[in-house]
Amino acid sequence: MKSLTDGYLLPNGVQIPCIGLGTWQTPNGAVAVSAVKEALALGYRHIDTAAGYGNEASVGIAVKQSGIARKEVFITSKLQNTAHGYEETLAAFEGTMKNLDMDYLDLYLIHWPNPIKYRDRWREANAGTWKAFEELYAAGRIRSIGISNFHLHHIGELMKTATIAPMVNQIRLCPGDTQAEVVAYCKTHNILLEAYSPLGTGLIFRVPEMQALAEKYGKTIAQICIRWSLQMGFLPLPKSVTKERIRENAAVFDFELSAQDVQAIADLKGCCGYSADPDTISF
Repeated sequence: MKSLTDGYLLPNGVQIPCIGLGTWQTPNGAVAVSAVKEALALGYRHIDTAAGYGNEASVGIAVKQSGIARKEVFITSKLQNTAHGYEETLAAFEGTMKNLDMDYLDLYLIHWPNPIKYRDRWREANAGTWKAFEELYAAGRIRSIGISNFHLHHIGELMKTATIAPMVNQIRLCPGDTQAEVVAYCKTHNILLEAYSPLGTGLIFRVPEMQALAEKYGKTIAQICIRWSLQMGFLPLPKSVTKERIRENAAVFDFELSAQDVQAIADLKGCCGYSADPDTISF
Protein backbone atom coordinates (compact mmCIF):
# COMPACT_ATOMS: atom_id res chain seq x y z
CA MET A 1 0.00 0.00 0.00
CA LYS A 2 1.42 3.35 -1.05
CA SER A 3 -1.42 5.77 -0.28
CA LEU A 4 -4.85 6.12 1.31
CA THR A 5 -6.55 5.37 -1.99
CA ASP A 6 -4.76 2.05 -2.45
CA GLY A 7 -6.95 -0.79 -1.33
CA TYR A 8 -7.63 -4.42 -0.70
CA LEU A 9 -9.56 -6.40 -3.28
CA LEU A 10 -12.58 -8.24 -1.91
CA PRO A 11 -13.54 -11.65 -3.34
CA ASN A 12 -16.22 -10.09 -5.56
CA GLY A 13 -13.78 -7.63 -7.14
CA VAL A 14 -14.80 -4.59 -5.07
CA GLN A 15 -11.84 -2.50 -3.92
CA ILE A 16 -11.84 -1.12 -0.38
CA PRO A 17 -9.43 1.70 0.58
CA CYS A 18 -6.71 0.44 2.94
CA ILE A 19 -7.37 2.81 5.86
CA GLY A 20 -10.78 3.97 7.02
CA LEU A 21 -11.91 6.66 9.42
CA GLY A 22 -13.57 5.02 12.41
CA THR A 23 -16.50 6.88 13.98
CA TRP A 24 -17.27 4.85 17.11
CA GLN A 25 -17.91 7.25 20.01
CA THR A 26 -17.93 10.22 17.64
CA PRO A 27 -21.02 12.22 18.67
CA ASN A 28 -23.70 12.85 16.08
CA GLY A 29 -23.93 16.43 14.86
CA ALA A 30 -21.25 19.04 14.29
CA VAL A 31 -18.39 16.95 15.71
CA ALA A 32 -19.05 13.96 13.44
CA VAL A 33 -19.74 16.10 10.39
CA SER A 34 -16.49 18.02 10.92
CA ALA A 35 -14.38 14.88 11.48
CA VAL A 36 -15.65 13.15 8.35
CA LYS A 37 -15.26 16.28 6.23
CA GLU A 38 -11.70 16.77 7.52
CA ALA A 39 -10.85 13.16 6.70
CA LEU A 40 -12.26 13.43 3.19
CA ALA A 41 -10.39 16.70 2.61
CA LEU A 42 -7.16 14.98 3.72
CA GLY A 43 -7.62 12.17 1.21
CA TYR A 44 -9.51 9.47 3.13
CA ARG A 45 -12.03 7.68 0.95
CA HIS A 46 -13.32 5.13 3.46
CA ILE A 47 -15.69 5.96 6.33
CA ASP A 48 -16.88 3.39 8.86
CA THR A 49 -20.10 3.96 10.81
CA ALA A 50 -22.87 1.87 12.37
CA ALA A 51 -26.51 2.20 13.35
CA GLY A 52 -25.38 1.60 16.92
CA TYR A 53 -23.05 4.60 16.80
CA GLY A 54 -25.98 6.96 16.28
CA ASN A 55 -24.06 9.11 13.79
CA GLU A 56 -25.05 7.75 10.37
CA ALA A 57 -26.92 10.97 9.54
CA SER A 58 -23.82 13.06 10.20
CA VAL A 59 -21.72 10.81 7.95
CA GLY A 60 -24.24 11.29 5.15
CA ILE A 61 -24.28 15.05 5.60
CA ALA A 62 -20.48 15.24 5.62
CA VAL A 63 -20.13 13.24 2.40
CA LYS A 64 -22.62 15.54 0.66
CA GLN A 65 -20.98 18.70 1.97
CA SER A 66 -17.52 17.46 0.98
CA GLY A 67 -18.34 17.88 -2.71
CA ILE A 68 -16.75 14.49 -3.43
CA ALA A 69 -18.81 12.20 -5.65
CA ARG A 70 -20.61 9.46 -3.73
CA LYS A 71 -18.99 6.77 -5.89
CA GLU A 72 -15.55 7.95 -4.76
CA VAL A 73 -16.23 7.24 -1.07
CA PHE A 74 -16.48 3.78 0.49
CA ILE A 75 -19.18 3.78 3.18
CA THR A 76 -19.61 0.97 5.71
CA SER A 77 -22.43 0.61 8.22
CA LYS A 78 -23.52 -2.16 10.56
CA LEU A 79 -26.76 -3.78 11.62
CA GLN A 80 -27.93 -2.84 15.09
CA ASN A 81 -28.07 -5.54 17.75
CA THR A 82 -31.82 -5.23 18.24
CA ALA A 83 -32.74 -5.91 14.60
CA HIS A 84 -31.53 -9.41 13.72
CA GLY A 85 -33.70 -11.73 11.63
CA TYR A 86 -34.93 -11.46 8.05
CA GLU A 87 -37.73 -8.88 8.25
CA GLU A 88 -36.03 -6.91 11.01
CA THR A 89 -32.84 -6.65 8.98
CA LEU A 90 -34.63 -5.39 5.88
CA ALA A 91 -36.36 -2.70 7.94
CA ALA A 92 -33.14 -1.75 9.74
CA PHE A 93 -31.29 -1.44 6.45
CA GLU A 94 -33.90 0.99 5.14
CA GLY A 95 -33.47 3.00 8.35
CA THR A 96 -29.73 3.16 7.79
CA MET A 97 -30.18 4.30 4.20
CA LYS A 98 -32.62 6.99 5.32
CA ASN A 99 -30.16 8.19 7.95
CA LEU A 100 -27.29 8.29 5.46
CA ASP A 101 -29.56 9.67 2.71
CA MET A 102 -27.84 7.39 0.21
CA ASP A 103 -29.01 4.94 -2.45
CA TYR A 104 -26.57 2.15 -1.65
CA LEU A 105 -23.96 0.99 0.85
CA ASP A 106 -20.47 -0.18 -0.04
CA LEU A 107 -20.31 -2.62 2.89
CA TYR A 108 -22.89 -3.81 5.42
CA LEU A 109 -21.89 -5.86 8.45
CA ILE A 110 -23.65 -7.83 11.16
CA HIS A 111 -22.28 -5.82 14.09
CA TRP A 112 -22.26 -8.62 16.70
CA PRO A 113 -23.07 -12.32 16.26
CA ASN A 114 -24.79 -12.96 19.57
CA PRO A 115 -26.46 -9.87 21.08
CA ILE A 116 -28.33 -10.32 24.30
CA LYS A 117 -31.76 -9.99 22.65
CA TYR A 118 -31.09 -13.12 20.58
CA ARG A 119 -28.95 -15.07 23.03
CA ASP A 120 -31.25 -18.11 22.94
CA ARG A 121 -31.69 -18.10 19.14
CA TRP A 122 -28.67 -16.36 17.65
CA ARG A 123 -28.07 -18.98 14.96
CA GLU A 124 -31.57 -18.64 13.55
CA ALA A 125 -31.47 -14.85 13.84
CA ASN A 126 -28.14 -14.63 12.00
CA ALA A 127 -29.38 -16.97 9.27
CA GLY A 128 -32.38 -14.72 8.66
CA THR A 129 -30.21 -11.62 8.70
CA TRP A 130 -27.76 -13.11 6.22
CA LYS A 131 -30.60 -14.08 3.88
CA ALA A 132 -31.66 -10.42 3.89
CA PHE A 133 -28.03 -9.34 3.33
CA GLU A 134 -27.73 -11.66 0.33
CA GLU A 135 -30.95 -10.34 -1.19
CA LEU A 136 -29.90 -6.71 -0.72
CA TYR A 137 -26.52 -7.56 -2.25
CA ALA A 138 -28.15 -9.28 -5.24
CA ALA A 139 -30.40 -6.25 -5.73
CA GLY A 140 -27.40 -3.90 -5.84
CA ARG A 141 -28.32 -2.08 -2.64
CA ILE A 142 -25.07 -3.23 -0.99
CA ARG A 143 -21.79 -3.71 -2.88
CA SER A 144 -20.28 -6.11 -0.34
CA ILE A 145 -21.42 -7.92 2.80
CA GLY A 146 -19.67 -9.08 5.91
CA ILE A 147 -19.58 -9.62 9.64
CA SER A 148 -18.06 -8.10 12.76
CA ASN A 149 -16.88 -9.62 16.03
CA PHE A 150 -17.51 -13.16 14.70
CA HIS A 151 -15.49 -16.05 16.08
CA LEU A 152 -15.02 -19.36 14.27
CA HIS A 153 -18.14 -21.04 15.64
CA HIS A 154 -20.29 -18.06 14.62
CA ILE A 155 -18.92 -18.17 11.07
CA GLY A 156 -19.41 -21.94 10.93
CA GLU A 157 -23.07 -21.64 11.91
CA LEU A 158 -23.62 -18.82 9.42
CA MET A 159 -22.15 -20.87 6.58
CA LYS A 160 -24.66 -23.68 7.17
CA THR A 161 -27.31 -21.60 5.37
CA ALA A 162 -25.31 -18.90 3.56
CA THR A 163 -24.92 -19.00 -0.21
CA ILE A 164 -22.40 -16.13 -0.20
CA ALA A 165 -19.47 -16.20 2.21
CA PRO A 166 -18.70 -13.09 4.28
CA MET A 167 -16.21 -10.85 2.51
CA VAL A 168 -15.06 -8.98 5.63
CA ASN A 169 -14.77 -9.66 9.37
CA GLN A 170 -14.26 -6.48 11.39
CA ILE A 171 -12.76 -7.34 14.78
CA ARG A 172 -10.68 -5.68 17.47
CA LEU A 173 -7.06 -5.96 16.38
CA CYS A 174 -4.31 -3.96 18.02
CA PRO A 175 -0.86 -4.55 19.51
CA GLY A 176 -1.07 -7.48 21.89
CA ASP A 177 -4.63 -8.40 20.88
CA THR A 178 -4.20 -10.29 17.63
CA GLN A 179 -6.98 -12.91 17.81
CA ALA A 180 -4.70 -15.45 16.11
CA GLU A 181 -7.27 -18.21 15.57
CA VAL A 182 -9.87 -15.94 13.95
CA VAL A 183 -7.21 -14.19 11.88
CA ALA A 184 -5.76 -17.46 10.57
CA TYR A 185 -9.22 -18.74 9.60
CA CYS A 186 -10.20 -15.53 7.83
CA LYS A 187 -6.95 -15.34 5.89
CA THR A 188 -7.33 -18.97 4.81
CA HIS A 189 -10.90 -18.34 3.65
CA ASN A 190 -10.21 -15.01 1.90
CA ILE A 191 -12.16 -12.92 4.42
CA LEU A 192 -10.60 -9.48 4.79
CA LEU A 193 -9.79 -8.51 8.38
CA GLU A 194 -10.68 -4.98 9.38
CA ALA A 195 -9.09 -3.73 12.61
CA TYR A 196 -11.27 -1.59 14.82
CA SER A 197 -9.68 0.16 17.81
CA PRO A 198 -6.23 -0.24 16.18
CA LEU A 199 -4.81 2.08 18.86
CA GLY A 200 -6.26 -0.02 21.67
CA THR A 201 -8.78 2.71 22.55
CA GLY A 202 -5.87 4.91 23.54
CA LEU A 203 -4.21 2.45 25.92
CA ILE A 204 -1.30 1.95 23.51
CA PHE A 205 0.09 5.39 24.33
CA ARG A 206 1.04 4.15 27.81
CA VAL A 207 3.21 1.28 26.53
CA PRO A 208 6.98 1.98 26.89
CA GLU A 209 7.92 -0.48 24.13
CA MET A 210 5.78 1.47 21.67
CA GLN A 211 7.38 4.76 22.69
CA ALA A 212 10.79 3.20 22.02
CA LEU A 213 9.68 2.08 18.56
CA ALA A 214 8.25 5.51 17.80
CA GLU A 215 11.63 7.04 18.63
CA LYS A 216 13.46 4.39 16.58
CA TYR A 217 11.44 5.15 13.43
CA GLY A 218 10.92 8.87 14.03
CA LYS A 219 7.15 8.42 14.00
CA THR A 220 4.32 8.69 16.50
CA ILE A 221 2.96 5.72 18.41
CA ALA A 222 -0.27 5.99 16.43
CA GLN A 223 1.65 5.82 13.15
CA ILE A 224 3.59 2.78 14.34
CA CYS A 225 0.29 1.06 15.23
CA ILE A 226 -1.37 1.79 11.93
CA ARG A 227 1.68 0.79 9.92
CA TRP A 228 1.86 -2.44 11.94
CA SER A 229 -1.78 -3.15 11.17
CA LEU A 230 -1.18 -2.74 7.43
CA GLN A 231 1.89 -4.96 7.52
CA MET A 232 -0.14 -7.61 9.36
CA GLY A 233 -2.53 -7.60 6.40
CA PHE A 234 -5.30 -5.83 8.31
CA LEU A 235 -7.35 -2.79 7.31
CA PRO A 236 -7.13 -0.33 10.24
CA LEU A 237 -9.98 2.00 11.19
CA PRO A 238 -8.41 4.65 13.43
CA LYS A 239 -10.88 7.04 15.04
CA SER A 240 -10.19 10.72 15.66
CA VAL A 241 -12.12 13.99 15.57
CA THR A 242 -9.16 16.37 15.29
CA LYS A 243 -7.63 17.41 11.99
CA GLU A 244 -4.04 16.97 13.18
CA ARG A 245 -4.60 13.41 14.39
CA ILE A 246 -6.63 12.47 11.32
CA ARG A 247 -3.74 13.70 9.17
CA GLU A 248 -1.16 11.95 11.36
CA ASN A 249 -3.00 8.63 11.15
CA ALA A 250 -2.75 8.72 7.35
CA ALA A 251 0.97 9.52 7.18
CA VAL A 252 2.15 5.92 7.31
CA PHE A 253 3.28 5.18 3.78
CA ASP A 254 6.86 6.49 3.90
CA PHE A 255 8.36 3.88 6.23
CA GLU A 256 8.28 0.17 6.94
CA LEU A 257 8.64 -1.77 10.18
CA SER A 258 11.14 -4.61 10.31
CA ALA A 259 9.74 -8.13 10.53
CA GLN A 260 11.23 -8.38 14.02
CA ASP A 261 9.45 -5.25 15.17
CA VAL A 262 6.15 -6.39 13.65
CA GLN A 263 6.42 -9.57 15.71
CA ALA A 264 7.49 -7.71 18.84
CA ILE A 265 4.41 -5.50 18.63
CA ALA A 266 2.15 -8.51 18.19
CA ASP A 267 3.79 -10.12 21.23
CA LEU A 268 2.88 -7.28 23.62
CA LYS A 269 0.17 -9.52 25.02
CA GLY A 270 -2.63 -7.69 26.78
CA CYS A 271 -0.96 -4.29 26.68
CA CYS A 272 -4.26 -2.79 25.52
CA GLY A 273 -6.55 -5.36 27.10
CA TYR A 274 -8.50 -7.87 25.04
CA SER A 275 -11.59 -7.89 22.87
CA ALA A 276 -14.98 -8.55 24.41
CA ASP A 277 -16.41 -12.07 24.26
CA PRO A 278 -19.24 -11.84 21.71
CA ASP A 279 -21.14 -14.61 23.50
CA THR A 280 -21.30 -12.77 26.81
CA ILE A 281 -21.76 -9.10 25.83
CA SER A 282 -24.63 -7.39 27.65
CA PHE A 283 -25.98 -5.40 24.69
